[in-house]
Amino acid sequence: MATPEQHPIVPRERLNFHLDAPDIPKYWFGGDPYKTRLFDALSLIFPPGERFFMTCVRDYRDRISDPKLLDEIKGFNRQEAQHSMVHNQYNDRLRAQGIDVDSMMRWLEDLLFVKYRGSRSREYTLAITCALEHFTSIGAHSLFDKRDVLRDADHRVRAMYSWHAIEEVEHKGVAYDVMQDYAKVSYFTRVLAMLETTIIFPVVIQRFLNQLLEADGFSWWERRKMIIKGTLWAMGPRGLLTPLIKPYFPYYGRKFHPWQEEDQPGYEQWLAAFNQNRDPIEASELMRTAMGVR
Repeated sequence: MATPEQHPIVPRERLNFHLDAPDIPKYWFGGDPYKTRLFDALSLIFPPGERFFMTCVRDYRDRISDPKLLDEIKGFNRQEAQHSMVHNQYNDRLRAQGIDVDSMMRWLEDLLFVKYRGSRSREYTLAITCALEHFTSIGAHSLFDKRDVLRDADHRVRAMYSWHAIEEVEHKGVAYDVMQDYAKVSYFTRVLAMLETTIIFPVVIQRFLNQLLEADGFSWWERRKMIIKGTLWAMGPRGLLTPLIKPYFPYYGRKFHPWQEEDQPGYEQWLAAFNQNRDPIEASELMRTAMGVR
């Protein structure tokens, strides 16, 4: 079990992942349209989602007097802003492929900022933020372990997700501390928000995934076959989702806190490599080598 002291929030800005490189394949994940577009769908949701996170935490900033938490919120905001910036750079690749990125993001912004923030309490939307932060934190764990889920991914895109995963670990307790200590969200509200998020989050991903594959010209039947095959991969022993099951359920404990989660695989290796020359691509590759996955 790690602690916030072991993983201080360090905003890393002006990083270059060379996402505009023309040699990054359209289907950068081993030539597989499903796997590529699944991660592309994730990239699409990050800019609106992270703006939602920052907004929901900011609702309570004026109530907070603890200088340590205020400093953590500042770092949280800077990291989330950088994530949005880099994923927007990646999403420009999708625009260049003819994907109607802007309409998809407008739909998500309407869901988050009009439907949720327009009809739910500030306490509930902060609880939604914490539930989504739990998903991103445990999702980071599944990307970088001995199974090497992203083995067949282009190294530049893989580096983007490596960096994002590392920083999710560093700020995973910030929104939760605001929710518990200042918003005073009840256990019932926290659990209800997680249950709703568990339904809505995959629905949004599947919606965007289907739209991306449709824009690629795949027929309804071709998309169904891809999704079935891809779901079997995701739920398999070397897939994306299987490792999320065990760490998902502790969130329902009354005394849960994000820092009770296991250490992020590869964190120390990535950090040591990055601190050498601030190259996130090299750090990603050296992390994999140090973990013995190559």
